[in-house]
Amino acid sequence: MIDIIHEYWQQLLWTDGYRFTGVAITLWLLIASVVMGGIMALFLSIARVSSNKFVAFPVWLFTYIFRGTPLYVQLLVFYSGMYTLEVVKGNMLLNEFFRSGLNCTILALTLNTCAYTTEIFAGAIRAVPHGEIEAARAYGFSSVKMYRCIILPSALRIALPAYSNEVILMLHSTALAFTATVPDLLKVARDINSATYEPFTAFGIAAVLYLAISFCLISLFRKAEKRWLQHVKPASTH
Repeated sequence: MIDIIHEYWQQLLWTDGYRFTGVAITLWLLIASVVMGGIMALFLSIARVSSNKFVAFPVWLFTYIFRGTPLYVQLLVFYSGMYTLEVVKGNMLLNEFFRSGLNCTILALTLNTCAYTTEIFAGAIRAVPHGEIEAARAYGFSSVKMYRCIILPSALRIALPAYSNEVILMLHSTALAFTATVPDLLKVARDINSATYEPFTAFGIAAVLYLAISFCLISLFRKAEKRWLQHVKPASTH
């Protein structure tokens, strides 16, 4: 094990000398998809709870499709399927985009987490106490100001525990990137296994690194919950 770590530690952590690999790529996939998916979900969740069916239904359909199909299938559709379409072949920008396994992986991860996060945020918006909304209306808040100052801050606090689980699940989902030839942590571990024929060591090291990243993420979310959810904890009795 020591020899493998000594020989492959750079590839496992950040580069093989020519490109970013391993943990660096895994973190990039996670951060890019979670940030873009989260921003999209923030707006889509508002549409999801709209009383206007023409606004809410397309968002419901989007979340239904991406939550109802495996992420692996979605990745294959983007990476292997889109490139075969004539509309993609005939468009230079689309052609270049879908030729990149990294682009296809980020797109699949982003849309997938966006669908789940939209439903998480939408549920949190519905859970905002009605009294807060009525108070905002009584003070003459416009719909935009009410969402910005009252509903969204409360909803994001409510959604935080569920959203932290979604981020951890997205970290696990990045392991599918190797199917699109993206040199993420699992792809490096598979390459080490092919070179050394020591699967327990290769995949064991990858598992430890995934655990380390998960530990850091969980710690960050616990700090966030302690800061923003302090008011919902039961008061201690003596």
